[in-house]
Amino acid sequence: MSHPEYGYREATLNPTNLRDRAMDWEGDLVQQFRNDPHMSEIVGERDTPTGKSLYLARPIHAEPGCLPCHSVPAAAPAALLARYGSNNGFGWQAHEVIGAQVVSVPLAAATANAQRVFGRVMTAVVAILAAALLTVNVVLYLLIVRPVRHLRRHRRRSQPRQHGSPEFPARGSTELRDLTRSFSRMRTSLAKALRLLES
Repeated sequence: MSHPEYGYREATLNPTNLRDRAMDWEGDLVQQFRNDPHMSEIVGERDTPTGKSLYLARPIHAEPGCLPCHSVPAAAPAALLARYGSNNGFGWQAHEVIGAQVVSVPLAAATANAQRVFGRVMTAVVAILAAALLTVNVVLYLLIVRPVRHLRRHRRRSQPRQHGSPEFPARGSTELRDLTRSFSRMRTSLAKALRLLES
């Protein structure tokens, strides 16, 4: 088995093979399916000698094709009677719930699987957030920080008293170009004001 921690049984109230007879708790599941014909599965948790266990159960119905072997012993094949006898596995009715397919797994194994999946999901989320943060930082640096730094360096080189100072370069986003033009106008205004004060 590729998953030895999982258990599977076809627990039946009146089985042909007595190894398939439903235990007390499995019998209760079969009875719940019998009481509610619309119920398609039951999921639950129970205590076992090795600890808590999770289970999933689905009903087994007696299909019409089952009845030739399971209606009355007289109609059953001789090989079936020779192997299992005529005391069990008979009296089934068409579409009656006769048992339940039960899959069970220790809670510790289910919890370990859930923790592994949670760890993978959290790792993926952290990786995606880190990549998004890095991308945002790069975009902010290229579109805002670098042009503003360039503008600041240019401002330091450009003094209002120096008539031949180069113009602020107008590049970058629309907002940065507007800011650059505003700085250029302000510098020109300061230069004119200084010239008026000097004259």
